Amino acid sequence: MRSSSMTNSHPGTESGTDAGTAQDGSQGREPSGAAGPGGTDGAGTATGSVKRTGDRIFESLSTGAAVLITVIIGAIGLFLLLQAIPALSRERDGLFSFFTYGDRWDLNYSSNDGGWMQFGIPNMFFTTVMVSVLALIIAMPIALGVAVFLSNYCPKRAVRPLGFVIDLLAAVPSIVFGIWGMQVLGPALGGFYEWLVGWAGGFILFDWEQGTSPAFSTSRNIFTGGVVLAIMILPIIAATAREVFVQTPRGQVEAALALGATRWEVVRMTVLPFGKSGYISGAMLGLGRALGETMALYMVIASAPGFRGSLMDGGTTFATAIANAAPEFNDDLKAGAYIAAGLVLFVLTFLVNAAARSLVNNRK
Repeated sequence: MRSSSMTNSHPGTESGTDAGTAQDGSQGREPSGAAGPGGTDGAGTATGSVKRTGDRIFESLSTGAAVLITVIIGAIGLFLLLQAIPALSRERDGLFSFFTYGDRWDLNYSSNDGGWMQFGIPNMFFTTVMVSVLALIIAMPIALGVAVFLSNYCPKRAVRPLGFVIDLLAAVPSIVFGIWGMQVLGPALGGFYEWLVGWAGGFILFDWEQGTSPAFSTSRNIFTGGVVLAIMILPIIAATAREVFVQTPRGQVEAALALGATRWEVVRMTVLPFGKSGYISGAMLGLGRALGETMALYMVIASAPGFRGSLMDGGTTFATAIANAAPEFNDDLKAGAYIAAGLVLFVLTFLVNAAARSLVNNRK
């Protein structure tokens, strides 16, 4: 019995010893195992430290770039304001007339009468807004069709070449568009304008006056300027809209197809709702470009003394007025009057971009 118990105790002892050894071994290995993760953690900490340093550098650079751009924009606005104040203080009828009296721009002054000037911006303001809005009305539907075609209908082999051709329009210098609009497009549209005036000339937008409005042989009017400007901003709107349309979630498209939707119904139910904010953003970018366009409109639209609200008339935008008056900038007061007009254009562009951003955020 004793031997039996002793015999029986050996396996238990051996197993117990093995278990203890295994346990001791495992316990003994745990520190080394812990050291391994500890080493890994140490390496990870070092790597994480490097990553955090890189993140901090990138964050600093990004923040610095954003602050720099903000400071530059603020500095431009402050410069325009400081340069405009002396001229605005010489306005004979006060600051209010600068925003209301648009039928005069007399910067000739003398010290005998106190150096007063008379100038107002309504003519330039309404001409700028009219030609820009007209360009937007023409360009937006065409750009939408181009973006939808390239993102949903165009064969894959032709997407890249056609997209490249559309993008090339944005690379054409504005003076080239101006020469083309003045020499080719304007005379070509003369017959159409003549028919349009004969059919709808009683309406103020298409009113044409002999001796005041540009001749149909040249057609250097606001309508021609709007067409040229529409061609110039079209690639901006189309490219922006296309980049958003192609990002439509594939699951939504496949779900619509699974429900039996046609290709147009897929576009209408999934692509357009998803990309509407991007389309509007592109349109506002194009409008910002249109508001500040100079050389093309300077060559295409004939100058006019007043604004009658007709697309058949000539006109002067903020940018073309400033470009045309460059020889007068050697006089600080005369330059300040045009800088005041530039300040209004600066604020107008800023408001357009802010409205676009607000609209996009609301859509999101």
